[in-house]
Amino acid sequence: MINAKKINMLVIISTIPTRILILLCLFVSININAKWETLDTNGTPSKRHENGAVVFNNEIYIIGGRGIKPIDIYDPKTNIWRQNKKPPFELHHITPVALPNKILIVSGFTGKYPKETPLSHIWEYYPVKDKWVKGKAIPKSRQRGAAGVTIYDNKVYIVGGAKQGHTSGTTNMFDQYDTQTNQWTTLTDAPHIRDHSNLVILDSMLVSLAGRNTSYHEPESFTAFFGQVNHFIDVYNFDNASWHTLSSRLPIGWAGAGALVHNNNLYIVGGENASKAANNRMFSFNFSTKTFYELESLNQGRHGTNAIKINDTLYFAMGSGNRGGRPELKSIEAYRLNK
Repeated sequence: MINAKKINMLVIISTIPTRILILLCLFVSININAKWETLDTNGTPSKRHENGAVVFNNEIYIIGGRGIKPIDIYDPKTNIWRQNKKPPFELHHITPVALPNKILIVSGFTGKYPKETPLSHIWEYYPVKDKWVKGKAIPKSRQRGAAGVTIYDNKVYIVGGAKQGHTSGTTNMFDQYDTQTNQWTTLTDAPHIRDHSNLVILDSMLVSLAGRNTSYHEPESFTAFFGQVNHFIDVYNFDNASWHTLSSRLPIGWAGAGALVHNNNLYIVGGENASKAANNRMFSFNFSTKTFYELESLNQGRHGTNAIKINDTLYFAMGSGNRGGRPELKSIEAYRLNK
C-alpha cells in the first residue's frame, strides 16, 4: 500500500512525464503489498542481541551475542530450531560470512560494555563438525568490532567499526581478507566514519551505509552517541578502486539495522537511534531510480542482528526490542520479496 506518509516518491513522480514514469515503473520491482509474518516455529532458540546471522546450506545460523550462548539453527523447510555448541568465548557485534564449508568471523568484540575488546584473530566455524578453529591473527591496528562486513569474489571486506567498544575509536578503515590466500590487505579509507553499520554488494559495487559515531559522548550524557546516526551512503567501485558518496541520503538514521540487496533494490530494516523503542520501519532503495520506498513495518522493532535472505524471503531474527540491550528477543519474522 502506498500513501503520502509512507513514500515521498509520490511527490517526486508527480512532476515526471508519463512516458518516463512508465519506464521507471519497469525498474521498480519491490513487493509493496507484502507484510511481515512472525513465524510460529518449533523449538526454542536463545534470546540474544548484538549477534550475527548468516545462511549456510539454506539454513539460518544465529551466532554469538552478549553472553556465551549456543548456536541456534533454523530450517525454513521444516520450521524447526535446533542448537549446536557454544563458541569458545563471548563473541558479539559480529557479521559472519559463509563459505562452502565454513563460516568466518573476521571482526567483532568480546567482553563487557562499554569498553569491549576487539577480536585479535579470525574465527572459523565448521557447521558439519560443529567445530570452532582459531584462524589468522588480525593486524593489531586493524582490529575492531561493530563493522560493516560482506563477502565478494572469495574476499571478505570490512568497513568502519569501533576500536574501543562503546568508548572511542570509530573509524572509516577499509580492509580485505582473502579467504583463499589468508592475506589481509589494507585498502583506501571510506569517506565517512561509522560503526554499527551495514555493508552490501551490488554488481561491482560495495555499499556502506547507516551506523553511527559511537565515539561521541557529552559531559552529562555518555550515551549521546545514540543520536549520532549516519545518513550518508558511500559506494566503492571495484572496477576503478575508488569511493564516492551518493547524493541520496537515508530517510531516517539507523544503527544496528539489517540490510541486504535483492533485484537491484537495497532493503534496510530495524535498527536503533535516539528513540527508546527499536525501529520497526523498513525502506527499499532502488539504485536505478535513486528512490526510497517505505514498506510494511516489522511486527516487533529490533536491532543488533543481521537481515538475511533465503530464495525470495527476507528473515530478521533475535536482537533487542529497545535501544541498548533490553529486552532481548528470540522471535523471527519473515517478509516475502518479489521474485
